[in-house]
Amino acid sequence: MTLAPCRAKSSTVALPKPVAPPITTLTLFSSLCFVASMSLERNLSSVNTLEKFRLDNKAAVVTGSGQGIGRGIALALADVGANLVINARRESDVAETAQMVRDLGSKAIEIVGDIREIGSEAIGDACVDAFGSLDIWVNNVGGTDEKRNRTLLDTPDEIFSSQLDLNLTTAFQGSKAAANRMHEGGCIINISSGAGMRGSAFTGPYAAAKAGMLNMTETFALELADRNIRVNAVSPGPVITEAYKEMVDVNEEKAREIAASIPLGRLGTPDDIATAVVFLSSDASSSITGQNILVSGGRTHRTVQYQDKKSS
Repeated sequence: MTLAPCRAKSSTVALPKPVAPPITTLTLFSSLCFVASMSLERNLSSVNTLEKFRLDNKAAVVTGSGQGIGRGIALALADVGANLVINARRESDVAETAQMVRDLGSKAIEIVGDIREIGSEAIGDACVDAFGSLDIWVNNVGGTDEKRNRTLLDTPDEIFSSQLDLNLTTAFQGSKAAANRMHEGGCIINISSGAGMRGSAFTGPYAAAKAGMLNMTETFALELADRNIRVNAVSPGPVITEAYKEMVDVNEEKAREIAASIPLGRLGTPDDIATAVVFLSSDASSSITGQNILVSGGRTHRTVQYQDKKSS
């Protein structure tokens, strides 16, 4: 019997389709980084860091700007193009600061009087009427109790209340007045103090008010962020102002003691504070809000170990 040769039956076998590899988080991140780097490379030629500090035609209010730190802030803002509302209690101080602003090529209007009597709302309206907007508001009004050797236990209630009113309530009212007029974003800057960051013997009401200002700064920053209003603080250490010079005349030993307590070896100047304010007012700090810049020459961070080292 002859067997027929076996022939394999022809058949078509379907091969599985290739499966695309899953997009992992790392792959997605790498792609985003690539896109970002390409965008950065395209825009790199247009980056101009100095231009970010310009405040041309911005309208700024600086309270307590007749002299000292306030005057320094007003002049620094004018130097980078801002127009100013100058406010202080003494007419001669206001007129002098305003003229210095004009000499720098910026515009200035003068409002003489105690902000607690004039009202922040009226100052805000004056700014908008004069310049068409309100972009920057610096709460600089403040001061310590004239009798600086009082403990909290010896502080009368009315002195404590007046210190809160001068140093904290004015900033609260100023911040509200500013925010209500900043329709396209803006900057609010509170001038606090190193005393607000820790206990300060014999200036307790002042320290309490400045500590409250720092907390208020953070709260306003959170509440106003969705309106593109940034709120920050600057905390000076000892600064050479007219008040400091008067203290030197009265108590030279105390002045030497203060100077020796600063790790950088010198007192601050109004320009030191003003430079920080310009930064916080400008696009150079466009992603910064709710922060406090300490300008104290290191004094607020001074430790016992540092003191021992300096004295050894």
